Amino acid sequence: MANNNSMQFTSVLVWFRRDLRMQDHTALSLALQHSRHVFGCFIFDQDILNGLPPADRRVNFIHASLMSLDEAWRTQSNHKDAGLMVRHGVAVTELVKLAKQLGVQAVYTHHDDEPQSLKRDAKVLGELANVGIAFRSFKDHVVFERSEVMTQSGTAYGVFTPYKNTWLKKITPTDFAERHVKAQPGQLAPVPMEWRHPMPDLKSMGFDSVDLHALHIHPGAAGATALVDDFSKRIKQYEATRNFPFVKGPSYLSVHLRFGTVSIRQLVRLAYPLAIKGDEGAQTWLSELIWRDFYHQVMFHHPHAMTSSFKHEYDAIEWETGKAAKALFEAWCEGRTGYPLVDAAMAQINQTGYMHNRLRMVVASFLVKDLGIDWRWGEQYFALHLNDFDLAANNGGWQWASSSGCDAQPYFRIFNPINQSEKFDPQGKFIKRYVPQLAALSDKDIHAPWLAKPLDLQAAGVELGKNYPLPLVDHAKARAKTLLRYSVVAKKKTA
Repeated sequence: MANNNSMQFTSVLVWFRRDLRMQDHTALSLALQHSRHVFGCFIFDQDILNGLPPADRRVNFIHASLMSLDEAWRTQSNHKDAGLMVRHGVAVTELVKLAKQLGVQAVYTHHDDEPQSLKRDAKVLGELANVGIAFRSFKDHVVFERSEVMTQSGTAYGVFTPYKNTWLKKITPTDFAERHVKAQPGQLAPVPMEWRHPMPDLKSMGFDSVDLHALHIHPGAAGATALVDDFSKRIKQYEATRNFPFVKGPSYLSVHLRFGTVSIRQLVRLAYPLAIKGDEGAQTWLSELIWRDFYHQVMFHHPHAMTSSFKHEYDAIEWETGKAAKALFEAWCEGRTGYPLVDAAMAQINQTGYMHNRLRMVVASFLVKDLGIDWRWGEQYFALHLNDFDLAANNGGWQWASSSGCDAQPYFRIFNPINQSEKFDPQGKFIKRYVPQLAALSDKDIHAPWLAKPLDLQAAGVELGKNYPLPLVDHAKARAKTLLRYSVVAKKKTA
């Protein structure tokens, strides 16, 4: 800790957002270096919560993580009246009011580069300035942000591989060193009596309680630590196992990264030393972390891509519309496409809020290139249902699948859902788990039941069109239609 002579402030308020932990926390580390007394707060922002379903798993995850964070804060402060201040309301209003009530000289927080978040933070900056309170924001959610990794001509990268190469050349141990949180006795300040409020419960905010543990979701920093410890034993096998949805291959840390119950720097500290020694699993996983940085810098430099195609010419595509399109979309949402791997993946997200990364690509390709539905419909569905929903990554993934984004797959590359099923779920174990009515089919028939012999279907208890749907489309015909649909892009490029 800095000595008292180097202290800039008497008191600082740390505004927690997507960084729900005490350890390796940039804003909290700096607040403790710069101020004699530090308070902490979180605001359940009504502007974000309004419109979410009552049984939203993410709100439950945040609430449980905040309870853990509050406990960690109290333990470190060693004062019965210290603790995290949690409010429910409009973020700008609640934050400014709390900062004024506490009499702090500054509010510390972390950058959030989502377009709406930048607008909110600009309002916060102005409102706080009006009452003489400083607003300071720091990088924490990514390793490199904004304009830190640029081309030699000073522009933002639009292709991943050269971005990754520059990222790897630029990184030093300082970039992923731990931001230590060391509080002196009494520095984590007690909350004045008049501003002490109990944490809002889920019901008072309009949400139902969800049994996260039944879904194998363990919130808070402790939940993240357990997953890091587990994955550290498996990271070397990541490249070999990551594409198979029934295999324990992924880290399952995405929801913890999203809400900051784990630090991105901690994960780089796990992967980087192994990666530079040539470990293939660690190299692949580190590359996934770099993709995350990449999508966040794309969002910062190209905010238009959050609502329209990164490549403008792709906005000329005419998607399916009307009642027929809505019926196709509803069938996709509900896992009634007739393609077992697609339906199993949609059952997984609907039941758990999680979807394996390989399957995200499969279902996205199917919606856009088999059903001809606008990628934004699927993006919005994921935004509502994914526990780990992150605007930059979700948008990047959907634009990759629709070929409209930066470094996207060519539009003529169209996933064959049957081939994907046979390759990545060869015994149909994942399908059997989420589409149990197909469980008695053979390993061969389960990927495309409509091609099975009638007697084999009967023996397995499968009645196509009754207890399992017939395919919505013929993939070969849909592929031909998609190539025609996308031809407008080729014409625009040659015009």
